[in-house]
Amino acid sequence: MTLGSQIAWDDTVLPFQLDRSDIRGRVARLNGTLDEILAQHDYPEPIEALVAEAALLTVLIGQTIKLRWRLSLQIRGDGPARLIATDYYAPTAEGAPARIRAWASFDQERLDRAAPGFGQIGHGYFAIVIDQGAGMAPYQGITPIAGGSLSTCAETYFAQSEQLPTRFALSFGQIPGKGWRAGGVMLQHMPKASPYAQGGGSGEGGLLEAADIVQGEEGDNWNRANTLLDTVEVAELIGPEVHPTDLLVRLFHEEGPRVFDAQPVGFGCTCSADKVRQSLSIYSAKDIATMTTHDGIVTAECQFCGAHYEFDPDTLGFEAKEEGGDEA
Repeated sequence: MTLGSQIAWDDTVLPFQLDRSDIRGRVARLNGTLDEILAQHDYPEPIEALVAEAALLTVLIGQTIKLRWRLSLQIRGDGPARLIATDYYAPTAEGAPARIRAWASFDQERLDRAAPGFGQIGHGYFAIVIDQGAGMAPYQGITPIAGGSLSTCAETYFAQSEQLPTRFALSFGQIPGKGWRAGGVMLQHMPKASPYAQGGGSGEGGLLEAADIVQGEEGDNWNRANTLLDTVEVAELIGPEVHPTDLLVRLFHEEGPRVFDAQPVGFGCTCSADKVRQSLSIYSAKDIATMTTHDGIVTAECQFCGAHYEFDPDTLGFEAKEEGGDEA
């Protein structure tokens, strides 16, 4: 793909590389996909912003996983913003779109609707989980909540857990009459054979930062790319007037930007009656009875997409009888 290629850039992730700096990256744009994610729930503004930021981070990070894998972000805290969870499902085949879903749990009584959301997460952790498919143990990396945003948490995660200098520049918001738009750039220094020696870093609480990992000429290259990224404007990030290819030329023309095939992204959920039934298979008939409504059914709702399921309690659990019909 050449930098002059014209494609529909909304709901895409564009991978690129800066050849002079030995840095890789992605540019992401979300529009209709983010609208669909947020339309599933009537979130207060601070929670909407957290979900939007987490979704944007997820598509930027998830673009690198292999076909049919799943990458999840989990942000948990002891504050009123208790949980933000996202899933990125890699394409099932070359050329197919990736899918993303996101959901948040919060305490209505404790949430300050006039305050930013990040400060209401409290103490907790930022985790990335990669599911490589059946027969493979999921990979999980965890770092404490640190910094002033979810993007800063993600930067800390990559420095601390992966020892990869990483930088995010994100912008997101609701445009009157046009819905939600979000856009961002991710920079990541190419991995080296010899990782940084373990030890205390210069970040919050002794956590590692990029400056602890890249030094000398590599550090100069990294700092130069970050200085250029600092000049990006909100309108350039979220579009749609500035195409991602044009943005890369504006920011990094002296760094030799080279782009690869863009990845389309859409909202998608993998919930099903079979998966709900499987999740309840560990319970006894006595346990299932406690979940049964006065109408004699067991109900379940998907937090991500709002799908509603109803089951005959006699068909659930490890003491289940022959399965009956399910309603969704």
